[in-house]
Amino acid sequence: SQKYTAIGLLGKATDTLDATGKVTEEKPYDRITKGDLENVLQKFTGDIMQVPPLYSALKKDGERLSTLMKRGEAVEAKPARPVRVYSLSLQQFQPPLFTLDVECGGGFYVRSLVSDIGKELSTCATMQELTRTKHGPFTLEEHALYEDKWTIDEIARSLEHCMSLLPGEPSHKKLKTEHPGETAVSCE
Repeated sequence: SQKYTAIGLLGKATDTLDATGKVTEEKPYDRITKGDLENVLQKFTGDIMQVPPLYSALKKDGERLSTLMKRGEAVEAKPARPVRVYSLSLQQFQPPLFTLDVECGGGFYVRSLVSDIGKELSTCATMQELTRTKHGPFTLEEHALYEDKWTIDEIARSLEHCMSLLPGEPSHKKLKTEHPGETAVSCE
Protein backbone atom coordinates (compact mmCIF):
# COMPACT_ATOMS: atom_id res chain seq x y z
CA SER A 1 0.00 0.00 0.00
CA GLN A 2 0.97 3.65 -0.36
CA LYS A 3 0.48 6.51 2.05
CA TYR A 4 0.11 10.14 1.06
CA THR A 5 -0.48 13.49 2.67
CA ALA A 6 -2.49 15.74 0.36
CA ILE A 7 -3.50 19.38 0.62
CA GLY A 8 -6.77 20.25 -1.11
CA LEU A 9 -8.14 23.68 -1.98
CA LEU A 10 -11.91 24.22 -1.80
CA GLY A 11 -13.80 26.45 -4.21
CA LYS A 12 -11.70 25.95 -7.35
CA ALA A 13 -11.55 23.23 -9.98
CA THR A 14 -8.79 22.83 -12.60
CA ASP A 15 -8.60 20.74 -15.76
CA THR A 16 -5.77 18.62 -14.35
CA LEU A 17 -7.36 18.36 -10.86
CA ASP A 18 -4.17 19.83 -9.39
CA ALA A 19 -2.42 23.19 -9.05
CA THR A 20 -0.67 22.88 -12.43
CA GLY A 21 -3.90 23.15 -14.44
CA LYS A 22 -6.15 25.93 -15.70
CA VAL A 23 -9.00 26.95 -13.40
CA THR A 24 -12.23 25.67 -14.94
CA GLU A 25 -14.73 26.46 -12.19
CA GLU A 26 -15.10 28.50 -9.00
CA LYS A 27 -17.76 27.95 -6.36
CA PRO A 28 -18.44 29.23 -2.84
CA TYR A 29 -17.26 27.03 0.03
CA ASP A 30 -17.93 29.26 3.06
CA ARG A 31 -20.67 27.02 4.47
CA ILE A 32 -18.53 23.92 4.70
CA THR A 33 -17.57 22.87 8.22
CA LYS A 34 -14.93 20.50 9.51
CA GLY A 35 -17.76 18.10 10.38
CA ASP A 36 -19.06 18.15 6.79
CA LEU A 37 -15.63 17.20 5.51
CA GLU A 38 -15.17 14.41 8.02
CA ASN A 39 -18.59 12.94 7.22
CA VAL A 40 -17.86 12.91 3.51
CA LEU A 41 -14.56 11.06 4.01
CA GLN A 42 -16.45 7.96 5.17
CA LYS A 43 -17.97 7.66 1.68
CA PHE A 44 -14.50 7.42 0.17
CA THR A 45 -13.12 4.75 2.51
CA GLY A 46 -12.99 1.03 1.68
CA ASP A 47 -13.60 -0.41 -1.78
CA ILE A 48 -14.87 2.43 -3.95
CA MET A 49 -15.25 3.23 -7.65
CA GLN A 50 -13.04 6.01 -9.01
CA VAL A 51 -12.82 7.73 -12.38
CA PRO A 52 -9.16 8.38 -13.25
CA PRO A 53 -8.26 11.99 -14.13
CA LEU A 54 -8.31 12.84 -17.85
CA TYR A 55 -4.80 14.24 -17.56
CA SER A 56 -3.01 11.16 -16.37
CA ALA A 57 -0.31 8.70 -17.27
CA LEU A 58 -2.97 6.27 -18.50
CA LYS A 59 -2.53 5.37 -22.15
CA LYS A 60 -4.83 5.12 -25.14
CA ASP A 61 -3.46 3.38 -28.23
CA GLY A 62 -0.02 3.52 -26.64
CA GLU A 63 0.01 7.29 -26.04
CA ARG A 64 -0.34 9.06 -22.72
CA LEU A 65 -3.75 10.68 -22.30
CA SER A 66 -2.05 13.88 -21.15
CA THR A 67 -0.06 14.04 -24.42
CA LEU A 68 -3.20 13.53 -26.53
CA MET A 69 -5.04 16.25 -24.61
CA LYS A 70 -2.23 18.76 -24.99
CA ARG A 71 -2.42 18.18 -28.75
CA GLY A 72 -6.09 19.08 -28.53
CA GLU A 73 -7.40 15.61 -29.33
CA ALA A 74 -10.70 14.60 -27.83
CA VAL A 75 -10.20 12.18 -24.96
CA GLU A 76 -13.29 10.58 -23.55
CA ALA A 77 -13.48 10.03 -19.82
CA LYS A 78 -12.24 6.66 -18.62
CA PRO A 79 -14.81 4.41 -16.97
CA ALA A 80 -14.83 4.25 -13.18
CA ARG A 81 -12.83 1.37 -11.78
CA PRO A 82 -12.57 -0.25 -8.38
CA VAL A 83 -9.87 1.09 -6.05
CA ARG A 84 -9.18 0.53 -2.38
CA VAL A 85 -8.76 3.11 0.38
CA TYR A 86 -7.46 1.57 3.60
CA SER A 87 -7.68 4.74 5.63
CA LEU A 88 -8.57 8.36 5.10
CA SER A 89 -8.44 11.08 7.72
CA LEU A 90 -8.66 14.85 7.95
CA GLN A 91 -5.52 16.29 9.54
CA GLN A 92 -6.28 19.99 9.24
CA PHE A 93 -8.99 22.30 8.04
CA GLN A 94 -8.21 25.98 7.48
CA PRO A 95 -10.66 27.02 4.79
CA PRO A 96 -10.15 26.95 1.88
CA LEU A 97 -7.36 24.44 2.60
CA PHE A 98 -7.76 20.94 4.00
CA THR A 99 -5.09 18.31 4.64
CA LEU A 100 -5.77 14.59 4.26
CA ASP A 101 -3.82 11.48 5.16
CA VAL A 102 -4.60 8.70 2.69
CA GLU A 103 -3.52 5.07 2.64
CA CYS A 104 -4.54 3.40 -0.59
CA GLY A 105 -3.87 0.51 -2.94
CA GLY A 106 -2.32 0.72 -6.40
CA GLY A 107 -3.95 2.61 -9.25
CA PHE A 108 -5.52 5.16 -6.90
CA TYR A 109 -5.47 8.85 -7.84
CA VAL A 110 -5.37 11.23 -4.87
CA ARG A 111 -6.27 14.21 -7.08
CA SER A 112 -9.45 12.44 -8.23
CA LEU A 113 -10.29 11.88 -4.56
CA VAL A 114 -9.82 15.59 -3.74
CA SER A 115 -11.97 16.58 -6.72
CA ASP A 116 -14.69 14.05 -5.80
CA ILE A 117 -14.73 15.30 -2.19
CA GLY A 118 -15.37 18.82 -3.52
CA LYS A 119 -18.30 17.62 -5.65
CA GLU A 120 -19.72 15.67 -2.74
CA LEU A 121 -19.72 18.89 -0.69
CA SER A 122 -21.57 20.74 -3.50
CA THR A 123 -18.53 22.85 -4.28
CA CYS A 124 -15.32 21.98 -6.09
CA ALA A 125 -11.79 21.23 -4.97
CA THR A 126 -8.34 20.83 -6.45
CA MET A 127 -5.18 19.24 -5.09
CA GLN A 128 -2.50 21.78 -4.13
CA GLU A 129 0.23 19.51 -2.86
CA LEU A 130 0.95 15.80 -2.54
CA THR A 131 3.63 14.07 -0.48
CA ARG A 132 4.16 10.33 -0.62
CA THR A 133 4.97 9.21 2.91
CA LYS A 134 5.08 5.44 2.36
CA HIS A 135 5.68 3.22 -0.66
CA GLY A 136 5.78 -0.53 -0.09
CA PRO A 137 8.15 -1.13 2.83
CA PHE A 138 9.61 2.40 2.64
CA THR A 139 8.38 5.32 4.71
CA LEU A 140 9.55 8.91 4.51
CA GLU A 141 10.05 9.03 8.25
CA GLU A 142 12.26 5.97 8.52
CA HIS A 143 13.93 5.66 5.14
CA ALA A 144 14.48 9.12 3.72
CA LEU A 145 18.04 10.36 4.02
CA TYR A 146 18.08 14.06 4.75
CA GLU A 147 20.69 16.41 3.32
CA ASP A 148 22.69 16.83 6.51
CA LYS A 149 23.38 13.06 6.34
CA TRP A 150 24.71 13.01 2.76
CA THR A 151 28.07 11.47 3.58
CA ILE A 152 29.45 8.32 1.90
CA ASP A 153 29.05 6.29 5.11
CA GLU A 154 25.50 7.45 5.79
CA ILE A 155 24.42 6.85 2.19
CA ALA A 156 25.94 3.37 2.20
CA ARG A 157 24.24 2.57 5.52
CA SER A 158 20.91 3.87 4.26
CA LEU A 159 21.18 1.83 1.05
CA GLU A 160 22.01 -1.30 3.00
CA HIS A 161 19.01 -0.76 5.23
CA CYS A 162 16.73 -0.19 2.23
CA MET A 163 18.15 -3.19 0.37
CA SER A 164 17.45 -5.39 3.36
CA LEU A 165 13.75 -4.59 3.02
CA LEU A 166 13.57 -5.67 -0.60
CA PRO A 167 13.05 -9.26 -1.75
CA GLY A 168 16.43 -11.00 -1.80
CA GLU A 169 18.47 -10.79 -4.98
CA PRO A 170 21.98 -12.23 -5.05
CA SER A 171 23.20 -9.39 -7.31
CA HIS A 172 23.72 -6.67 -4.72
CA LYS A 173 26.31 -8.15 -2.39
CA LYS A 174 28.48 -5.08 -2.85
CA LEU A 175 27.81 -1.79 -4.56
CA LYS A 176 29.95 -1.89 -7.68
CA THR A 177 31.87 1.32 -8.18
CA GLU A 178 33.37 0.49 -11.56
CA HIS A 179 29.94 0.79 -13.25
CA PRO A 180 28.43 4.01 -11.84
CA GLY A 181 25.14 3.35 -13.66
CA GLU A 182 24.44 0.34 -11.50
CA THR A 183 24.63 2.21 -8.22
CA ALA A 184 21.65 4.44 -8.98
CA VAL A 185 19.45 3.04 -6.25
CA SER A 186 16.30 4.96 -5.46
CA CYS A 187 15.21 4.65 -1.87
CA GLU A 188 12.09 6.77 -1.50
